[in-house]
Amino acid sequence: MDNYRFRTVDYIVLLGMTLLSTGTGLYFGGIKKKQKTIKSTSEDTRKTNFGSEKIDEYLIGSRSMNVIPVSISLIGSFVSGVTIIGTPSEIYYYGTQYSFIIVGIILQGFALSYVYLPVYSALQIGSAYEYLGMRFNSSIRSAASFIYFFSGLTYLPFAVYVPALSLNQVTGINTHLIGVVIIIACVTYTFMGGLKAVVHTDVWQVAVMFLSMVAVAVLSIYYSDGLGAIFSDAEQGGRLMLANLNPSPYVRYTLWSILTSGFSYWTSVNAVGQHMVQRYMSLPSLKKSRQASFLFTIGVCIFVALCCFMGLVLFSKYKDCDPQSAGMISNDDQLLPLYVVQNVGHIPGMPGLFIAGIFGAGLSTLSTCFNTHALVFLEDVVRGFFKMQPSEKEATILIKTCIIFQGIVAFLLVFLLQHMRGILSVCHSISSITAGTFFGIFTLGMLFPWANSIGAAVGTISSVLLAGWVSFGSQIAAASGQLRSQKLPVSVNGCVGNVTQPEETWVDEEQVFPLYRLSYHLVGPIGIVTAVVVGAIVSLLTKPTDIKTLHADLISPVIHRFLPRECFRGRNSNERTEELIRLNK
Repeated sequence: MDNYRFRTVDYIVLLGMTLLSTGTGLYFGGIKKKQKTIKSTSEDTRKTNFGSEKIDEYLIGSRSMNVIPVSISLIGSFVSGVTIIGTPSEIYYYGTQYSFIIVGIILQGFALSYVYLPVYSALQIGSAYEYLGMRFNSSIRSAASFIYFFSGLTYLPFAVYVPALSLNQVTGINTHLIGVVIIIACVTYTFMGGLKAVVHTDVWQVAVMFLSMVAVAVLSIYYSDGLGAIFSDAEQGGRLMLANLNPSPYVRYTLWSILTSGFSYWTSVNAVGQHMVQRYMSLPSLKKSRQASFLFTIGVCIFVALCCFMGLVLFSKYKDCDPQSAGMISNDDQLLPLYVVQNVGHIPGMPGLFIAGIFGAGLSTLSTCFNTHALVFLEDVVRGFFKMQPSEKEATILIKTCIIFQGIVAFLLVFLLQHMRGILSVCHSISSITAGTFFGIFTLGMLFPWANSIGAAVGTISSVLLAGWVSFGSQIAAASGQLRSQKLPVSVNGCVGNVTQPEETWVDEEQVFPLYRLSYHLVGPIGIVTAVVVGAIVSLLTKPTDIKTLHADLISPVIHRFLPRECFRGRNSNERTEELIRLNK
């Protein structure tokens, strides 16, 4: 890997994608914006609620976006370089059990469309945390938005580091210099064009990302002995696991943990993650939002399945000589880039296309975070917490300053990732803490009518503490060598030269605290269950909400049949919603 270097055509492909992304953002931020004429709003279009048409257009595209680009942007917002690099290596080292996460992705599509999206649509919110202010109080809203904002900042370096590391391996260019280029490109078009620039740029980036993975997969089949040989190698090597029914919560991947985690994690991110809700709310109606959710679910399932297949391809290629044991790579996450270089690197432009795909995923994720955090900062922090009402000019300055600030923070935090291994599990564990908590609190508010603000607060604190304790405790235990990696056996019998596998040190995991031994896939469900159960019980013990005083729009439609008639007063007017928004400002 160290001996391979980009050719001229690879640089052209990568540079072309980067310029196309930045150019698209600048077009929608500058030229297209100047040409735009204000059109009358259709009857089914949601109202403006960011103080001015300019800010509304910048943050949520004036709620007039089209389904197809928004659907593609949703895919780009969630499928990052971490997915492309991390998923194949997970399949290579741990088997195909992880692929059952696709079932969870499909189920979350139904839950989102019929449980959560109708509430957001009825209330016409711009920020997901605005709902918490309406349902509970402004303190819950502010606390949640602060947690989201700062936890989101910790994810930024992952979006930068993965594409920077991949490009560094094939060019020798300093990782931090590459990171600067990525951040500047993202800041530029996000700064100029807002959500419309981000969404339309995502279309190109997702297209390149998908094309690169399909090209590598097709060429892999062509240069191998066929699909049958790939699956035969996986079966003989113990990677083809279709139903690990082991009930132990300590096993990294079982059918139960994958289904539970897949549904809860993907639903938590898609249903209450601000970066996803913001895109759904940029569409003009609930029907359009559901269509976007349907297309998103299909697209992500295809992409995840493709990444899982590449894991089998990797094993078929390296079944007799594990690259890490042979010293060809130093990190699990370098496995797929190594394969691309060794097997399709001789085809002009292919390495460049593959790296461009990873770059596109990183740019898409990063720009999404920049735009989303800017909205949360303005709407939930400045207006919600500090109760300030900045003018249009002041709001614009605050938003764009927030974007620049995030770029600086992302660059500084990249330094912390230099020695971290297993990017997929690290990202999953960290994001599961906040994602699980928020999902639990939103679910508490929408499905438990008696829940009150005290229950929500106690549930939030309990969930964060417990999920954080389990997550960070297990990370520390693993780093100190107290836990086995649970990797499946690899071989070095076919390696050239004198290569021996390092002996695995026996570890007595029974001495480790039980919660630290849990599969990292259970961190999210633990946070969700804790938030819901604790919140519901505490609410019952501390003067539960009088259900008759609730407006039906605050509760999910799946619960409406159990609500008293008083909850549906004024259902056909927006007066109650307008009052809730006004009181929450």
